[in-house]
Amino acid sequence: MTRTLRILLPLAATAVLVTAWHAAAARVGSALLFPSPGAVLAGALETAAEGRLLGDVVASLRRFAIGYAAGVAAGVPVGLLLGLSLHARSALDPIIQVLRPISPIAWFPLFTLWFGIGELPAIAIVFIAAIYPIVLTTANAVREIDPLYLKVARTFGDSRAGTIARVVLPASLPGIAVGLRIAVGTSWVFIVAGEMLGVTSGLGYLIIDARNSLRTDLVLVAMVLIGLLGLSIDRALRLAEARVRRHWGGAR
Repeated sequence: MTRTLRILLPLAATAVLVTAWHAAAARVGSALLFPSPGAVLAGALETAAEGRLLGDVVASLRRFAIGYAAGVAAGVPVGLLLGLSLHARSALDPIIQVLRPISPIAWFPLFTLWFGIGELPAIAIVFIAAIYPIVLTTANAVREIDPLYLKVARTFGDSRAGTIARVVLPASLPGIAVGLRIAVGTSWVFIVAGEMLGVTSGLGYLIIDARNSLRTDLVLVAMVLIGLLGLSIDRALRLAEARVRRHWGGAR
C-alpha cells in the first residue's frame, strides 16, 4: 500500500463516519439526545476557551503515566523472574491466573478504603490493568529465548546477573515491547473509569459532570478525546516497538 493511500483511506473513512453521524443527528432532531458533530465541536471550543479541557486532558495523562510506569516497573522484573525460574513460575502463575480475570473496576471499593477518595484509586486501577499483560508477555518472551544464547554466556563464564543484563533482556526486548503496547490499550480504558469516581478533574470526570448537567455534547467531546488520545499513545508505542524490533531482532 502506498503512503498516499495510507493517509487518504483513514481520512475517507472518517469523513464517511462524520457524515453518517450528522445525518443520524439530524434524523433524531434533538441536540440533547444526540448532538451533531457541529454541536460537539462547539462544545469542545467552549470548554477549551474556559481552560478546562486542557486541564482535564493533562490530569488524565498524568494519572495514566504514573500508573502505567508503576506497572512497567513492577511487571517487567516479575515477568523476568517467571521466565527464568521454573520454581517461581510454579508458585506464582496460579495466583496470577486467578487474579488476572478480575476486572480492575472490581478493586475500586477496596482502593477507596485503602487510599481514600482522590487520585490514588484511579492510578491503582491503571496499575492493575497494566501489570498483567506486561508480566505474561515478558515471561513468555524470556521462555522463547534460544537456549544456545544462555549456554554461550555460561561457557564464557558470565555471571547470572551479567547473563540477564547482556543476553536475556536484549533477546526478550521485542516480546516485552509487545506487552507494553498491549498494556497501554487496557490501562487507558480503565483510567477513564477510575476518574468517574472520587476525582474532580480528568476526562472521566468530565463525562460524569457533563451527564449531570445534561450536556451530552460535552460527553461526546470527552469520548472523542479519549479515542484520539488512545490512538496517539498507541501509534507512539507502535513506532517505539518497531525501532526495538529493528535494533534487537524480530523485524520482518
